[in-house]
Amino acid sequence: MPTTVGELAQRIGAQVRGDASHLIASCAGVEEAGPTQVTFVANNRYLKAFMTTRAGAAIVSQREADIAPRSLTLLIAKDAYFAFREAMVALTPVRQHPKPGVSDKAVVAPGAKLGKDCCVQAYAVIEAGAVLGGRCVIYPHSYIGRDTVLGDDCVLYPNVTIYDRCVLGSRVILHSGCVIGQDGFVYATHQREGDVTQHHKIPPAGNAVVEDDVEMGAGCTVDRASLGSTRIGAGSKFSNGVTIGHGAQIGKHNLFVAQVGIAGSTKTGDYVVAGGQVGVAGHLSIGTGAQIAAQSGVMDDIPAGEKWGGTPAQPWHAAKRTYVGIMRMDELIKEARDIMQRVADLESKVDEIESEDDSKSDA
Repeated sequence: MPTTVGELAQRIGAQVRGDASHLIASCAGVEEAGPTQVTFVANNRYLKAFMTTRAGAAIVSQREADIAPRSLTLLIAKDAYFAFREAMVALTPVRQHPKPGVSDKAVVAPGAKLGKDCCVQAYAVIEAGAVLGGRCVIYPHSYIGRDTVLGDDCVLYPNVTIYDRCVLGSRVILHSGCVIGQDGFVYATHQREGDVTQHHKIPPAGNAVVEDDVEMGAGCTVDRASLGSTRIGAGSKFSNGVTIGHGAQIGKHNLFVAQVGIAGSTKTGDYVVAGGQVGVAGHLSIGTGAQIAAQSGVMDDIPAGEKWGGTPAQPWHAAKRTYVGIMRMDELIKEARDIMQRVADLESKVDEIESEDDSKSDA
């Protein structure tokens, strides 16, 4: 439903500069937005497009407001990105889940307990001893193992698998293809007498725990612990394809971008951020507030609050120097070759001079 700029400003906590009566119907990117849409700018890459946007209004910080065209209506906020999030909530229809009820094509074992107003769709399977809180939504072909516990308001999209004895808190969202509690990669390599060396599986006695308000993108996996629990802290958010090894302890409110891999028994503090394709070796400690650049390979502990990058990962200031050195490698090799040639030329001239001196001495 359309709303005025003034009403939207009150909703998102912003100050209006321009036409507060202008009607806004939806949100859009700065390059695509039209007269009935609100956009935002929180990145310098889009300043050029911002100066010519056709948007009906723009959510910006004071910095962008100072350079914005006077003809553009602005909603000025301290945190423009979060304010735009609030505008999205206000203007974008929320995905509607199916109505409560259990499909006659779902399989719910005797002894499984479903909370009030749960929705279990066709071909979902819930094993004996599983307990679901209220208002959980289980989409088709998802599986919930024996003695698994889900809190209230959890959403499991199609083809999610929760192995036995795992625990999900409340408001956990798992997108398609997530697997929670599969056996960890734990083997003892041993040669029995008279036999070849083999990798012997260590049976996992532990489980996996996903705390409140965690959301995981498609295809994420969390190994169960050999002993105790693999734990994902409350409020953490994963993009697609994140892999968490057995016994890892992920802190609260971590952000992991696509294809991050955390090896077994590693611990992260709260508010850790890992860019795409970061790999972290096992048995390490990543401090609270640490940030790791994309494609880094972490092989050492990272202290709290530090920024690291590169492979092997190192403090960011050192990683940047390494990167600059690599980018100049061709130039440095050419300079080295030029120096070697100059040295060779000088040595040749020295040899010539010494030869002339020897000739004069003989004369």
